[in-house]
Amino acid sequence: MKKVLFLVQGEGRGHLTQAISMSQTLREAGYQLVAVLVGGNAERPIPSFFYDQIHAPTEAFSSPNLVFNAEGKVDFKKTVTHHLPNILRFGKSLQQINKAVKHYQPDLILNFYEILGGFYNWLYRPSIPMICVGHQYLFFHSEFQFPQKGRIDRFLVNFNSRLTALRAKRLLALSFDALSDQPAKQVYVVSPLLRHDVHSLAPSQKEYILVYLNHPALYAQILQWHQQHPEVALHCFWSKPEAPSEEKIDNTLTLHRLDGTKFLEMMSGCKALVTTAGFESVCEAMYLDKPVMVVPIHYEQACNAADTERVGAGVAAKQFDLSILMNYLPQHQPVGENFRQWCREGTKQWLMHLESVA
Repeated sequence: MKKVLFLVQGEGRGHLTQAISMSQTLREAGYQLVAVLVGGNAERPIPSFFYDQIHAPTEAFSSPNLVFNAEGKVDFKKTVTHHLPNILRFGKSLQQINKAVKHYQPDLILNFYEILGGFYNWLYRPSIPMICVGHQYLFFHSEFQFPQKGRIDRFLVNFNSRLTALRAKRLLALSFDALSDQPAKQVYVVSPLLRHDVHSLAPSQKEYILVYLNHPALYAQILQWHQQHPEVALHCFWSKPEAPSEEKIDNTLTLHRLDGTKFLEMMSGCKALVTTAGFESVCEAMYLDKPVMVVPIHYEQACNAADTERVGAGVAAKQFDLSILMNYLPQHQPVGENFRQWCREGTKQWLMHLESVA
C-alpha cells in the first residue's frame, strides 16, 4: 500500500476541497493518506468541514497568504511587507514539514499549490517525489488564453507557481476542458477534482441566488445591491470566523458561515452562483448545470474568469453587481453534460500520473 502525504495551501476553500476529493480517490484505489499539512494564516483556523472530511492526521503551519485592502481586493505591496518580518516563522514551518515527512515516510508528496512545499522540496531535497496539483499550472500551457491586460501580474502569478513547484516531478494542471499534455514543460492536463458529494446531488432550481465570498469585506457590495433589489432572494456564504452558523438579515438575505456540505446542498438548488473567480466553485456549478457570475479580486482569478467565459459557464464582472447576472441568465446555455463527461475520465487519468511517479 503506497503512502501519500499532502501539503495544502489553505487560502480560501478551493485547494482544501481538491485535497478532500483526492483523498477519496486515493482511498478507493488502495492508497494510504498518512498526513495532511495545511499552510496559511495562523489567525484563520482551518475550516471544520476540512477536518470532518479529510480523515487523516492534520496539522496547520504558518505560510505566506494574500493580504487584502478595505475593499476586499488583493494588495500585493501589503502582502510583501506583511510577510517580511515572518521569515523566521516560515523557516520553522519548513522544519515542521521536514519533521512530518521523516516521521510518516510517505512514498509520494502531493502539493496543492503550497509555496513552502516548493521551498521544502528545493532546500531539503527529499528522495520522495513531489507532484504539484493546481489550476494555476494551466497558465504554463501554450494554448491558455490570458486576459489582455496585466503582463506584470501574469509574470508574478507564474513566478509564484514556479516557486510552489521547485523540483516537482509533474505539474497536474486542472482544466475546465481537455487540452493536450506538454511534457517538455512537465505540464499534464487533467480534469477537476470534485468531491464525491457533488456526484450524488440531485439538482433542482429554486428562486434564490447563492453567493460565496472569500473575504468578509466583499459583503458590503452584496448588501448594497440587496438593498436596491430586495425582491431577489440571496443566500450568502462568507469566511468571517466569528460569524454565527446562520444569520437572517431580512426576508430575502441570509448569511451562512462557511460549511462545505451545506454550501453544496444549497448550490444544487440555487438559480445561479455568484462568487470570486475561484476555480473549484465554478467547477461545482458547471457540474450541477448552474450558471455563474465571477468577480475576480486578483489577476489569477481574472484568468479564471476569462476561462469561465470561454467555456460558456457564465459571465464575469468587476464588482458584485448582480444585475449583470440577472441580464445574463436568459441567454445562458447549459454546459454540464460535456463537463460531466470530462470529469468522468478523471480517476483513470489521476491514478496513471501518480503510478508513473510513485
